[in-house]
Amino acid sequence: MEADGGELYHPRLVTMLETLWGEGFLSPGGPDEVGRTVAGVDFAGRNVLDIGCGAGGIDVALVRAHGAGYVTGLDVEDTVLTRAREVIVAAGLVDRIGCVKVAPGPLPFPPATFDIVFSKDSIVHIPDKHALMREVGRVLRPGGWFVASDWLIGHDGSPSAEMAAYIAAEGLDFGMASPARYRTAMEANGFTDIAITSRNAWYRETARAELARLKGPEGAEAAGAVGQDFVDANIAIWERMIPVLDTGEHCPTHLRARKPDASL
Repeated sequence: MEADGGELYHPRLVTMLETLWGEGFLSPGGPDEVGRTVAGVDFAGRNVLDIGCGAGGIDVALVRAHGAGYVTGLDVEDTVLTRAREVIVAAGLVDRIGCVKVAPGPLPFPPATFDIVFSKDSIVHIPDKHALMREVGRVLRPGGWFVASDWLIGHDGSPSAEMAAYIAAEGLDFGMASPARYRTAMEANGFTDIAITSRNAWYRETARAELARLKGPEGAEAAGAVGQDFVDANIAIWERMIPVLDTGEHCPTHLRARKPDASL
C-alpha cells in the first residue's frame, strides 16, 4: 500500500488500525495480547524500552496493567509519535511514559540502561536480527529480559508467490525472519532462557474476524474517516494474508530471552 506523505504509518493507516485494534494500538490483540506476550515476566517497577512504540496504547498497558515503572517508547515516524503522545496525555501517564524519535540503527542509550526491552510487532521492520539482538543485549542490564511479539516467516527460503504478494500488498517494508534465524541471533549474542512460541493458530482465527469487521459496520464507519477506497485496500490485504496464515508461512510469534546475570 502506498504511503501517504512519505510515512509508512500515515494518519489514514493509524486511524484504520485503531478502528480494528483499539485506541493507541497498531497491531493485533490489543491489551489482551500484550498481556499474553508479557505473561510470566515481572514488569513491576521496571525500566522498560519499547522498540517501535507506535501509537502509545501498548505503553499505557505496560504501565497500567503490568506496573512498569517507566517506559521509553521509540519510533521512527512523527505521525505515530504524535498520536502516542496524545494517548499518553489522555491516560494521565506523562510522568511514566516518554516517547523518542530515533533514526534506524544503533539504539541511542548507554550500556545496561534497561531492565526489559519489549517490542510488539515492530521489529519486523528491522531486517538484521543479529544487529538487533546485539543492541538489545548492550542496553539490557545483566539478568534483564527481551520480551517481544513479531511477525515471522515460517522458513529460511524465498517467500512463496502468495507470501510475496501479501508482503507487497502490505507495503510496510517488512524484514521477516524465521524462528530459526531469531534463535540463532539470540544465541549468538549470549542470550539464555530462549522461548519461541507460535501465535499462528490464534491469529488465523483473529484475522478472519478482523476481515469480517472490515466488511461490516466497523469498516463502513472507518470509511467515513479514511475513505471507502482505503478500507477496500485493507480488505484486499487481509484477503491475501489469510491464505499464508493458513499455510503457516506467515507466523506471528512470541519471543523471549534473558541476558545472563554477570554475578552468576
